[in-house]
Amino acid sequence: MKVLFDHSFPFALAHGGFQIQIEQTKNALAANGLEVEWLRWWDDGQKGDVIHFFGRPAGAYLHHAHQKKIKVVVGELLTGLGSRSGAARAVQKTMMTLAQTILPAGFTAKLAWDVYARADAAVALTPWEAQLMRDMFHAPPERVHVVPNGVEPVFFQNAPVARGPWLVCTAVITERKRILELARAAVVAQTPLWIIGRPYAENDPYAQDFLQLAAAHPRLLRYEGPIQDRAKLAEAYRAARGFVLLSTMESLSLSALEAAACGCPLLLSELPWARSVFAGHADYCPSTADTAKTARCLRTFYDAAPGKPAPPRPLTWLEVGRQLQGIYEGLCKTSR
Repeated sequence: MKVLFDHSFPFALAHGGFQIQIEQTKNALAANGLEVEWLRWWDDGQKGDVIHFFGRPAGAYLHHAHQKKIKVVVGELLTGLGSRSGAARAVQKTMMTLAQTILPAGFTAKLAWDVYARADAAVALTPWEAQLMRDMFHAPPERVHVVPNGVEPVFFQNAPVARGPWLVCTAVITERKRILELARAAVVAQTPLWIIGRPYAENDPYAQDFLQLAAAHPRLLRYEGPIQDRAKLAEAYRAARGFVLLSTMESLSLSALEAAACGCPLLLSELPWARSVFAGHADYCPSTADTAKTARCLRTFYDAAPGKPAPPRPLTWLEVGRQLQGIYEGLCKTSR
């Protein structure tokens, strides 16, 4: 069995967790003995049994793959949809139904809303995203599988270490991750905060505002850029007082899983993805523009963090690879 990986957005244009997920998944499958290749769009002679498309392919993509007897697995991140309010999702679903009723089929086909109903399998990172696939896009329940991201072995090597005073946040410095808002709250709350990450672009105004704030408060805000060495990043998590991520949108945070593997207490945004994964094993803070409210939440977590138990152990990437391999093998044994 050969699996082909495909994705519609070039890694060179933006870095982030999705790239890590795709690369680590490919490595994990190879470690489990599976043959995996990047889909070469220019190679009309490339063969494969399953395409794992990271994103949402067009309907025509599915049609032609099925004509070639190739099974298609869809693995889209429903980050924006999963972070909206229930009312907003209800309106969206109503609009989708209306559009499919009154608009030309050729127009709605470009939106690929029917892909989940037609794909051979759909992989969701969380139970919450699986529910969205079923409820919003009518994915057949038997074709939806929850397979979370994994964590590299280095993060499970938890030698005893004294935890220091710093809360750690590992994220791209961008509005969606609310790094600047978190830093402002840390200054108000007087809670030391270490930001690990980089902006998408050095001249980004949002990132520049954060850098100016960090320079003005070096005692409370620590910023030295990203940590590329995974062992050193694991050391930072192990020595941290706690991990904080207060983003407005998220699918399944790799950083939160890494911190959990290192036994680090978690403070996350009050979003459905977080509750569906960590339940009562994390603390939660509502996403708000009120710096004082965020600061109070941050201070409460900072004071309580030393007494909190470690979160549950996440999966390794090797374990993730085994789960996906089982899905692929099941598809190859069945016909449509």
